[in-house]
Amino acid sequence: MGRQGRRHGTVTVVVLLGAPGAGKGTQAPVLAERLGVPILASGDLLRAAVAARTALGTAADRYMSRGQLVPDDTIVDIFLERLGADDAGGGAILDGFPRTLGQAEALDRALAERGGRVDLALYIDLPEDDLVARMASRRICAANGHVYNIASNPPREPGVCDLDGSPLVQREDDREGTVRARMAQQIPPLNEVVDHYRATGVLRTIDGLRSIHEVTAGLLAATNREFGAI
Repeated sequence: MGRQGRRHGTVTVVVLLGAPGAGKGTQAPVLAERLGVPILASGDLLRAAVAARTALGTAADRYMSRGQLVPDDTIVDIFLERLGADDAGGGAILDGFPRTLGQAEALDRALAERGGRVDLALYIDLPEDDLVARMASRRICAANGHVYNIASNPPREPGVCDLDGSPLVQREDDREGTVRARMAQQIPPLNEVVDHYRATGVLRTIDGLRSIHEVTAGLLAATNREFGAI
């Protein structure tokens, strides 16, 4: 059982950073359980706000329906609205947000207005070639979407899903050329966000080349140092 994230009457805001393939989706639930706070991801929050037809969701939908980017301040306001929910009373893990320096600065301003801040930014760091290799090694079960990695989590029989016997396929998004194009777009703004949190003194970097369990241990050690024993 994780402890409550609230400390000294404030909320605990932890940002989890990493490029696609770094393992954020694996690690975020572990951190959230240990801290006793929910995981907030921008895509999920935007879809929920639009579906609920909140004022912010309606505002965001006007941009999305025209194929435009939702302004940083609107996205931050959606995060802050979600932080007001009962289950986020002790704080939250922000998974993959902020994605740009502008978003990071907007989040800082909004939290400061509420007397808060980003308490800790955890960065799972991997070289680009290793990120590409991880993504390009991913295979998906054609029938039910079960996920494998031919390097780190292969099926018992090559090309066949262990669970339902259907063929494993490589999505177009996971082909090396596509992955490298995505990295070229996403890594430079990620580096700016990492540099921002390094400058504010809250960044802790974890070596993503280590095993999943070792990365988990490194993340938990960083939270222990910041917040005390969990």
